[in-house]
Amino acid sequence: MESTQSNSAASFKENLGFKDYLGFGFGDMAVNFTFASLGMFVVFFYTDVIGISAGIIGTLMLFSRSFDGIIDVVIGGLVDKTHSRWGKTRPWLLFGAIPFAALTILLFAVPSGWSETAKIVYIFLSYNILMIAFSSIAIPYGTLNSLVTRDQHQREIFNLFRMFMAQIGVLIVTNATMPLVSFFGNKQSSWVATYAILSGISVILLLIVFKSQRERVTVSAQEKIPLKISLQAIAHNKYWWIATIFFIIYSVGYALNQGSTIYYAKYILHNDSLVGVLTIGYLVPVLVGFVVIASLFKKYGKTKVMLYGSLVSIFGYLFTLVSPDNFWIVMTAQIIKGFGQAPLLGGVWAMFPDTIEYGEWKTHVRIEGLLYSGGSLGQKIGVGLGTALTGWVLAFGHYNGALATQSSSAIQSIYQLFIYIPLIIYVLQIVMLRMYDLDKKYPKIMSDLAERNK
Repeated sequence: MESTQSNSAASFKENLGFKDYLGFGFGDMAVNFTFASLGMFVVFFYTDVIGISAGIIGTLMLFSRSFDGIIDVVIGGLVDKTHSRWGKTRPWLLFGAIPFAALTILLFAVPSGWSETAKIVYIFLSYNILMIAFSSIAIPYGTLNSLVTRDQHQREIFNLFRMFMAQIGVLIVTNATMPLVSFFGNKQSSWVATYAILSGISVILLLIVFKSQRERVTVSAQEKIPLKISLQAIAHNKYWWIATIFFIIYSVGYALNQGSTIYYAKYILHNDSLVGVLTIGYLVPVLVGFVVIASLFKKYGKTKVMLYGSLVSIFGYLFTLVSPDNFWIVMTAQIIKGFGQAPLLGGVWAMFPDTIEYGEWKTHVRIEGLLYSGGSLGQKIGVGLGTALTGWVLAFGHYNGALATQSSSAIQSIYQLFIYIPLIIYVLQIVMLRMYDLDKKYPKIMSDLAERNK
């Protein structure tokens, strides 16, 4: 296999500029117009607007995310087999943008006159079809990071821009959704109108990614890799397994944070409009942190910085316990958690391109799409578990979205989701990060690959 780069290790750097990084980042902003909405509002929408029980929604989310994992692997394999004049990944963005937007709108268009059973069937079908479209965007988009450059630090900068723009997308969604829903009349149809606007913007952003990016990393025309060989290569890639399990754990915590915030704002702080303010308190420190994260990654390695980020986040959750119903205490805790989250968001997606290089070094097989699907697989399984936990814990606490005042057990379930379960998640994250020592080995791996490809 031969790379388009020259043979010295230093030649893995590409001539990249701000517009390359920014253009790439727009993709995750577009994706988060849907993904952040699923995490932040979908359970609330189904329980408090449509009137479906939290337990049923939790179970549907878990089943759907398990199905998504299979789809991710299939899409990853198809990306590896894609050859077009636009490359491997960009045609997926070009042709998938509009269906992805349309299916996002349909998610909120649950027919109001249908029976509860029919509504559940609609939710199940619309959600799972949307997830197929999501995989068809997210996996090619993520795989693109391994094709724009093979330089580890440049990839980390691409990932930081991606995560920075993703958080801008989250801020837009969390601060615009409820005001837009209110502007359009605070009805179910208002949610449809709101997401018609957001989804239309996402189409434009994905087309910008298609236009601005170029797949610079290629391999020589090679024989098709049989599925058996690809699966064997995955089986021998221990860092891919560690990264995938880490992403599952991380995504459970991320989903809990997003899904529980609106309930915490509404029933603990007694003002559901605070969901946007709490999200700003959480994400602005993330964005500020991104300014210095790249240099910290370069100096100390992303794994070590991510580990310390987890410790800072744990302190933030513990700080909430000082006075969990005091807005300013909770807001301060959000800020602390945000600074801890910055290296995690900045580094998590950058782990998978590194496992691609390790896999090629270890097995002599390069399968970008299939390996990168581990990121989407881990994210979807984790978010599915987190969303399911949100529904199940609320149901266990006898939460009823039709009631203005919740029982003490329902209030306790909200505390569990917002504070206590995430603490356990962060401890598990630290365990996985201690096992991921690829940063130390990466320079030798890339030097060996450069020598091998002479």
